[in-house]
Amino acid sequence: CKIVRRRGVVRVICSRNPRHKQRQG
Repeated sequence: CKIVRRRGVVRVICSRNPRHKQRQG
């Protein structure tokens, strides 16, 4: 999975399932 931080928002994006996204923070 990939961790992307944007404006204090942490998102986890999985390359296997682009539809499945986890939002943290």
